[in-house]
Amino acid sequence: MMTKTKIAHSEPPNSIHTRAILDSIVEGVFTVNKELIITYFNNAAEKITGIEREKAIGKFCFEVLRTNICEKQCPIRDSLIDGKDSINLQVNILRPDGKQLPVSVNASALRNEDGEVIGGVETFRDLSTIEALRKEIRQSYTFEDIVSKNHKIMQIFSLLPNIAESESTVLIQGPSGSGKELFARAIHNLSFRKNKPFVAINCGALPDNLLESELFGYVKGAFTDAKKNKPGRFALAKGGTIFLDEVESLSPATQVKLLRVLQEKEFEPLGSVAPIKSDVRVISATKISLSDLIKENKFRDDLYFRLNIMKIELPSLKERRDDIPLLINRFIEKFNHKMGKNILSISNEVLNVLMKHNFPGNIRELENIIEHTMVMCQNEQIQLEHLPPELNNAEENTGNNISPQEPLQKTECHTIMEVLQKHDWNKAKVADELKLHRSTLWRKMKKYGLV
Repeated sequence: MMTKTKIAHSEPPNSIHTRAILDSIVEGVFTVNKELIITYFNNAAEKITGIEREKAIGKFCFEVLRTNICEKQCPIRDSLIDGKDSINLQVNILRPDGKQLPVSVNASALRNEDGEVIGGVETFRDLSTIEALRKEIRQSYTFEDIVSKNHKIMQIFSLLPNIAESESTVLIQGPSGSGKELFARAIHNLSFRKNKPFVAINCGALPDNLLESELFGYVKGAFTDAKKNKPGRFALAKGGTIFLDEVESLSPATQVKLLRVLQEKEFEPLGSVAPIKSDVRVISATKISLSDLIKENKFRDDLYFRLNIMKIELPSLKERRDDIPLLINRFIEKFNHKMGKNILSISNEVLNVLMKHNFPGNIRELENIIEHTMVMCQNEQIQLEHLPPELNNAEENTGNNISPQEPLQKTECHTIMEVLQKHDWNKAKVADELKLHRSTLWRKMKKYGLV
């Protein structure tokens, strides 16, 4: 990265030694004068842009690079105006062959020995290989908006199209924050109802008297403040899908009404005497076992059997640790876009901390952690100091109580994790490199919480 460069004159790099160095690096480098006319263009710049050095020198930089931000947000022009560096801007350049190439750009003002701005320098790196790899990973491990390479989730992926094609009710069971609504939306988006509404309601977020009117609506005059008819969620979801989250929190009275919807395909708004036909697919979700609630007489068994025609059981995040790096990358992309940042990665130390964390809040907790780190991070890579204090403290406390055997175990765990990451969690390749039987590798991964 070139920042706040000082040179003694405004001429381009002209010594044989300097040109040899600049021509040997993989990043494109060019310099401009104060009028934005190119005065130097290195070998990598020729290869990346597809423009020969002789044809580039003497032209305006925007004529050569033709990026998608040249007119509105030229980084080298901004550096000349305010003297500040532009770091790791991701832009597309248009080559003469018509191909668009993603590059990462750094720009700085060039100053003489007196500190006066006399021109600018820009470096840019070809990101096309990285982008192609990212797309390949997304295609391999992305289903709708769900990212995973875990074998349990991949098995669910294989079932979703068949489940979506049916009209059967679906019960999704999994801990809080495990992505139950994402799977419900995936089923809806794969079904013939995809062009109709997807309506979600958290049954545990409302008291029972309000929940009934939210689900089924009410008619004018049903109670004192009912000044006009209000459609419920079942009416709003007509022709589409309704997602009932935390269905275990339904009261016995509401359970009876929901059972009627499932059996008779109709419901009555509060205060109405005429039933309304229901053309809605029901997907419900729970974080606890409904069969246990049935034993405690807290949930109707007949409703359970209606809801549980197709069942999906989602693992917790600690049961799918191999997804943590993928999810981190997805959240970094999401918050880069949301916050207007350009954070590229997390450090290995941060990844180690997150890989060992138990995540009681599951994927939602991981997302919150990454959002926190991206608020705190002001450079390209998330470091340990950007983590929430409780995670850093937990890591420090873990290190304060190490038994004589634990240093060896920590080294073994770290080695296994590094090789897993190296081979993209391909356990066969990891076992080969570590000279371990696959069953031995599996036991060690289980011991260190890596499965």
